Amino acid sequence: MDEEAVVDESDTYLDEMIEETPLLFASSSAVLTIEDPNLHPMGRGIAVFLLFICMFGFLNGLDYASPDEGLIRPDEFVYRLAQSAPPETATFRGTVLDAAGDGEANITAYISWFNGSSGVWESVENTTDESGYFEFKGLNPGLIRLDLIAERNDHRDVFSNRVLLSPPALIEPIGFTTLTFTFPSESVFDAQPCAVANASDCEIRTIDMTPSQMDHPLMDPSASATYVMIGFGFMGLSLIAFGFTFWAMKSGSIAVLRMAAALSFFTMGHYYTACIFGLMAFVLTFAVPRRRIPLTGQ
Repeated sequence: MDEEAVVDESDTYLDEMIEETPLLFASSSAVLTIEDPNLHPMGRGIAVFLLFICMFGFLNGLDYASPDEGLIRPDEFVYRLAQSAPPETATFRGTVLDAAGDGEANITAYISWFNGSSGVWESVENTTDESGYFEFKGLNPGLIRLDLIAERNDHRDVFSNRVLLSPPALIEPIGFTTLTFTFPSESVFDAQPCAVANASDCEIRTIDMTPSQMDHPLMDPSASATYVMIGFGFMGLSLIAFGFTFWAMKSGSIAVLRMAAALSFFTMGHYYTACIFGLMAFVLTFAVPRRRIPLTGQ
């Protein structure tokens, strides 16, 4: 009985203390915040900058996709790649046809090129088969002169062209250049001036196309097609980067903005200044501060 009384008195004491003690509340200056869903003004400035870069990237791709116009053309692009290509990695294949489209047999294919390391001209020759086909292997990528020589009716007719040999591409160890030549008829050679002045009977008759091919030599059609495909790739990347930039402006996502900057960097090609702008925009995305706004109830 004494234990029960002690328990009852303890419970009563606690109840009285709770009733008599007022409830106390503590307050501080801390405010709950959340991340601002809107893009920081600095981020918006970078986004506008990226829109201009994407426009430059699209124009760059348009330049590539227009092989006959623009700042850089396929032959200039391939020539730059050929300068850094390994030696003896080019194969040249050709077919010589007559005016009727039939293969010209026994045509001498004589190619020559300037060796920059030795300072002399080097040459090699081959002969076409019954179908007019010839092939050279182990050549250096770059510019060569091709002389197609036909011995007919006591004349030596020479048809000269300037050719750009393609370097290896991607994982290919050898670069292939395949061209088709239409050898002029005898009547066309008859109309040409004689190589020897004041000759009554001209033995060597020449049609030299190299002066008109100084700026743009003959090259493999597939190399030009690859150049155009690169242009469409640049335009596609610039459009994707354009879309990511708008997405970042709407969503306020720095990560999406950074991805747009990275994509824009790879659309620049030979516009090196715009390439630097793309890299600059990518770096600046890491400096955009993250704003936080107070969480307030309605």
